Amino acid sequence: MATAAQWIEGARPRTLPNAIAPVFAGTGAAASIDGAVWWKAVLALLVSLALIVGVNYANDYSDGIRGTDDERVGPLRLVGSKLASATAVKNAAIISLAVGAVFGLVLVVLTAWWLILIGAACLAGAWFYTGGSKPYGYNGFGEIAVFVFFGLIGVLGTEFVQAERIDWAGLVLAVAVGAFSSAVLVANNLRDIPTDTESGKVTLAVKLGDPRTRTLHLIMLAIPFLATLTLVVRTPWALVGLLAVPLAVRANAPVRSGRGGLELIPALRDSGLALLVWSAVTALGLGLAG
Repeated sequence: MATAAQWIEGARPRTLPNAIAPVFAGTGAAASIDGAVWWKAVLALLVSLALIVGVNYANDYSDGIRGTDDERVGPLRLVGSKLASATAVKNAAIISLAVGAVFGLVLVVLTAWWLILIGAACLAGAWFYTGGSKPYGYNGFGEIAVFVFFGLIGVLGTEFVQAERIDWAGLVLAVAVGAFSSAVLVANNLRDIPTDTESGKVTLAVKLGDPRTRTLHLIMLAIPFLATLTLVVRTPWALVGLLAVPLAVRANAPVRSGRGGLELIPALRDSGLALLVWSAVTALGLGLAG
């Protein structure tokens, strides 16, 4: 029987910046066009947090029943470690996704009916990442999905439900957040290349191989700072995003130095931290321009 602490660890709290950052960025974009609505931002944050916890439990369940997590290098997995039954973890995933859907429906009612289609796509993406007979996460599409869901949809959706429109700055922010979020997954999949190869999980890292995956991590971390320079067109305050450069450099350090296995966990942590700091300070800078 898993303890409460183990259930919390199974929810993968290190991934929470991927859920929080899009809301920060989208709210900053809305604020820069005088459209920020704080209580809608809170609702968007609740949706995002519930969905990422749901997808994490769903991945734990699906990978666990497939045997992918039988020989793990990284953090705890509930099903793979046999600390919780597959049914219990599956139910936790369903409950989390349902909570996200409920908060999302509130935003749909308050904003636009067609957003329910976006929400349905997010729920399907969460489940079929590693679930179903042909999970797309097992075929090298994980980073693309993260870019779309936590970048484009997360940021632009947050901006739209508040300002009821999107603009070019929101798109730039969405690309930046998507790149950062992808960097987190790239670091994770780089660490797991040996075990994923053995279990038949063909991630993008497995397809690219170790050296090119390390290069990809660097590229994904560089894109947000190019976005910072672009956002200067909206306001010089956007330059505060450069404060996250040291965190990005630290995140890439284990990757560029050739570390592997557990030694890559700091790369995941610091990629997420750089994402969170960049999104927060950039949102603040854009808010000052609004």
